[in-house]
Amino acid sequence: MAAPVDDMFSRCVDPAKASNCVEVRFIDNVKGKGLFAKRPFKKGDTIFIEQPLVSSQFLWNALYKYRACEYCLRALETAEENARRLSGLPALSLPHPELCKVRPDRHQACPHCQVMYCSAECRQAAWEQYHKLLCLGPSHRDPDHPLNKLQDAWRSVHYPPETSSIMIMARMVTTIKQAQDKGRWQRLFSHFCSRTANEEEEIVHKLLGEKFQGQLALLRNLFTTALYEDRLSQWFTPDGFRSLFSLVGTNGQGIGTSSLSQWVHACDTLELPSQQREQLDAFIDQLYKDIDTETGDFLNCEGSGLFLLQSSCNHSCVPNAEASFPDNNFLLHLAALSDISPGEEICISYLDCCQRDRSRHSRHKILRENYLFVCSCQKCVSQMDDADMTSEDEEEAEGEGETEGDDMEDEMTDV
Repeated sequence: MAAPVDDMFSRCVDPAKASNCVEVRFIDNVKGKGLFAKRPFKKGDTIFIEQPLVSSQFLWNALYKYRACEYCLRALETAEENARRLSGLPALSLPHPELCKVRPDRHQACPHCQVMYCSAECRQAAWEQYHKLLCLGPSHRDPDHPLNKLQDAWRSVHYPPETSSIMIMARMVTTIKQAQDKGRWQRLFSHFCSRTANEEEEIVHKLLGEKFQGQLALLRNLFTTALYEDRLSQWFTPDGFRSLFSLVGTNGQGIGTSSLSQWVHACDTLELPSQQREQLDAFIDQLYKDIDTETGDFLNCEGSGLFLLQSSCNHSCVPNAEASFPDNNFLLHLAALSDISPGEEICISYLDCCQRDRSRHSRHKILRENYLFVCSCQKCVSQMDDADMTSEDEEEAEGEGETEGDDMEDEMTDV
């Protein structure tokens, strides 16, 4: 059943504008729902901006000192602090420090458990939505506290590169427990796509590995001890917990924030004499190389969130829209990659640029393994007669991975 319009657009920054621009339609029993344009969009236009129902930084990411706001995931390090940590150069100074938008003077800690927020507004919003029940108070360093045991167990079964977090599920539960209108929040969460029992097992297997059955039971027991709520009892049964786990694994949208990336983007827009431009570009290029040597690919504060309207976007290997986080927080901007006509479906890609350039067989293999569906986009249909084999060139590319230089710069700035 399709969600009421008010529900689908309720987390958009401008719900009325978004509902006049796009609509959610049921397509068929295979694809389910999809997002369609109600008016024309030009390449580069912002289609909508949306806040997640819940989001959370990845637990290993936080443990490795990627400091982010506990509510909106805004990076808390200044660009210079970020560059020093990632490059391993403690005396590094960035030119044009005025371009950094991080404001440490606005940061606030929870007075009870000391988790950090980028502002008083975020601290209050978190407290009112879920943190009142998740706040550990003086027990935040107690390894035997049920929530700490749950997070430790999650880290022991889900290693980097991370794709999800048990804390998304915890915040779903506590959001409903704290809400005055509990039914509304339950309804909002119910709109995310569901899976069959076999598909749910595949998703859990993908997240937890070969021993997923025992690990899922351990996590469920710890989750129940820490968070049980009679009203949500179905989420704490073995089948219900697996379904909740699958919902987050299927619908979670990755979020990346970086104060350094924002600084780099700001540097790109500076109007400088040619010699100063060359010097700045050379400085940034060397910084990327130093970071690659010291840190590798783990550059951003990373987490995931559940975005109600964005979750209705289907995949295409030739997407006409993409999601990004240019505000250095959890606000998702969906922008047009090409001109879009009224009535046209708005599609994003679950594959990165390199994966989209591979053969139909390779793309289908990735999508089946990670998202449990077979793509029938225009590109895949047009390549239907291509050989069902991965080329030797692609096999070599899989082994080589990304290299330094331009690839590194893409990783740094694509936030």
